[in-house]
Amino acid sequence: MIFRAMRILLILLVLSFNAIGLIAQDTEAGDTTIYRALERPPRFPACEQLDTTLVVKQKCAEQSLLEFMYSNIRYPQEARQQNLEGNVVATFVVEKDGSLSNLSVLKDIGGGAGLEVLRVVEAMNEAQVRWVPAEKDGEPVRFQYTMPIKFKLEEVPPYTMVGRDSVYTVYDTPLDFTGGQEALRAYLEENLEYPEVPEDTCIVGRVELQLLVRPSGEVRILDLVDFNDLGFDFWYEAIDAATSTYGKWDIATYEGRKVASAFDLSLPFIPENAACATLVEEYEAANELAQEGATLFAEEEQELGIAKMTQAIGMFPNNAEFLLMRGQAYLDMQRYSEACSDLRLARSISLVTWYDAVLPIICRQ
Repeated sequence: MIFRAMRILLILLVLSFNAIGLIAQDTEAGDTTIYRALERPPRFPACEQLDTTLVVKQKCAEQSLLEFMYSNIRYPQEARQQNLEGNVVATFVVEKDGSLSNLSVLKDIGGGAGLEVLRVVEAMNEAQVRWVPAEKDGEPVRFQYTMPIKFKLEEVPPYTMVGRDSVYTVYDTPLDFTGGQEALRAYLEENLEYPEVPEDTCIVGRVELQLLVRPSGEVRILDLVDFNDLGFDFWYEAIDAATSTYGKWDIATYEGRKVASAFDLSLPFIPENAACATLVEEYEAANELAQEGATLFAEEEQELGIAKMTQAIGMFPNNAEFLLMRGQAYLDMQRYSEACSDLRLARSISLVTWYDAVLPIICRQ
């Protein structure tokens, strides 16, 4: 939900398709060897209609594969935010029927780049794209294909388009609430209403909004995330409080003029009913544990960080924010099965679609 000060363009270079040796043995069921070097390696099936030599078809296939990857890979937001660039090396087996299996990343730059490459490779299977398989002695065989992809960042205009709005991510002065963060906090405490619910109902959680504030001072909602499945009544109150800030912002400026920009707003819903006091204390303690876990993980204390997040989830198993936090940590550790479990559950709770593109990949590892 955070716009960057740069939009990033992706330059992909398929560097080489190298192979050496064998990595398996024949079996009684036929040749199940996975080859890495053959006179007739597999080909991306884009140039088979050409009436030419195999060498020309091979070169054409490699160029077409590059174009396919270039057209479909999206630079992951996390990699953009961290200014990560470099080579991702992916590998997969081209089976005898031309399907792809055993997808994995040999080298990654982080920030979700490796998973994005795997997502696009997997898309070939989903689209029923069948490669021309490798051949040995005139028979199709399995082949280990290695594909380096280069991610490179470039500066582009200081805004991104959201519908018809140019939302600036670079500014001379940033968007801020008039009076600063303390004034914003005080305003929201006064104007954010807890919905009417039965007295014996304790509902606690948080709604995250991304606002667009236009030069006129108008406020609209770009995105809403309900981490705790609070429901419509809570969404309504969050949106009402956020949009009531109309005209109360110091508008962002760029090159001497006011411009539209985005602002992330976190709105907690804490019941004041005395009967809910214990639950509120537990919720606050769980948040502290999750944040401690995230800090430890970022400081390379990965297992300790995961343990803290797990404690928080143990207290609130259906808190999508905690699940997303731990799921991302598992992704960074390439513990895909655990990441799949956390991210799928988080999506079912909060309906966030951030990981939809990579879930089919990590959930099949």
